[in-house]
Amino acid sequence: MMKKLASVILALFVSGLSAFAVTYSYKDNVYQKLAEEYAVKADKALDAGDYDLAIEYSEKAAENAALSEEFIRNMRKRAEAEALLAKAKERLDYARKIGADENYPVAFNAASDYYDEAVDALDSEDYDNASYLAQKVLDTLSGIKGMYGLPKFYIVQPWEITRDCLWNISGRSYVYNNPWLWENLYHANREKLPDPDNPNLILPGMKLEIPSISGEYRSGTYDPKQTYDTYSPNYSHNR
Repeated sequence: MMKKLASVILALFVSGLSAFAVTYSYKDNVYQKLAEEYAVKADKALDAGDYDLAIEYSEKAAENAALSEEFIRNMRKRAEAEALLAKAKERLDYARKIGADENYPVAFNAASDYYDEAVDALDSEDYDNASYLAQKVLDTLSGIKGMYGLPKFYIVQPWEITRDCLWNISGRSYVYNNPWLWENLYHANREKLPDPDNPNLILPGMKLEIPSISGEYRSGTYDPKQTYDTYSPNYSHNR
């Protein structure tokens, strides 16, 4: 009876150990090695007729196999967390590069906080939470796709090229999206004009300030190579 019991325990363990080793990575860990060593000892004890010892070794093999499984599960979670954290850092660096820290401060700061928390969670081996927080970084920054907010300055171009005048500049989407608001440009830049009393006279190369008129955040000088948001009275750079 003891021989049969020991044989059954050992057979079940060896079968499970084989399937387990094939299914998971990280199998070369100390627990797996101990499990395999105890399995060999259990097999030898069984052959020697020492059934009690065979059962004892089989149980130790099973205990270490369970520890190995837990270790492998944690290592896989760690790898997943590290991969997500790397993506989160890449996304955060990109967002900073395109000025999201100034143009989208609420989203950017929230994402930065999530990233710091994710790093702390990874360091404390809380891999599930680390993955969750890293994904929060990606989700929070998902709406930022290279937009540059709104510019604060504009360099006047030759009329022949861009038809620059305060009316036309004011009507551009990244300025006020409405030519009738041109007087805001005039009053902000009046002293820079060759003739302060003549708003129609602006010269190529002049750096015009685009004042905020509804609390919108503006920064940088307009770059025709970049894509900007469209201004509206309800515009918010915090979205």
